[in-house]
Amino acid sequence: MEPIKTFQGTMAPLAINDIDTDQIIPARFLKVTDKNGLGEACFSDWRYESDGSPKPDFVLNQPQYASAAILVGGHNFGCGSSREHAPWALMGAGFKAVISTYFADIFRNNSLKNGLLPIVVDEETYQQLLSLAEEEPDTAIIVNLEQEQIVLPDGRAVKFPIDGFSKYCLLNGVDQMGYLLELDDHINEYEEQNAGRVRTTQAGD
Repeated sequence: MEPIKTFQGTMAPLAINDIDTDQIIPARFLKVTDKNGLGEACFSDWRYESDGSPKPDFVLNQPQYASAAILVGGHNFGCGSSREHAPWALMGAGFKAVISTYFADIFRNNSLKNGLLPIVVDEETYQQLLSLAEEEPDTAIIVNLEQEQIVLPDGRAVKFPIDGFSKYCLLNGVDQMGYLLELDDHINEYEEQNAGRVRTTQAGD
């Protein structure tokens, strides 16, 4: 998992409320066992015609958003099923973060575990970001995970919430298993120090 600290990126607007995980990555693509190719399938039913040709009016097919690193999604983004493929697909499509006024809990947790940063902002900030993305697509904002804030082009800094454990994992590029492996020496030391106590307890039972 790539660490996330501070990065600057342009935004792609997708101001549709209640975007569910089946729209992010349709169920027919869930048979894969790894992440390869999921980026191309991201928003597949909205992005492509039945013959596979791109729909020119869909935002991700428009050249001004080809290099966007941040998706500005609608309210209740990521609702629906619990599939981890949704953040995989968004990351495969080049996104490092998604901004919304609200994320579905399971999607938010899956994103944090897999290296995609879900950023919750207030309605006023959301509308400002959306306007910038639509009217000035070359405009970039700064995402600073260490300070838990985004910085707009006018210099305004907006804080966003994130729990300490998820922040640590994202900053260091480790998932939950990676975090536990980092503690391997401490775990072994604890087991060695308490081995006699465990044997005594078992004998007493």
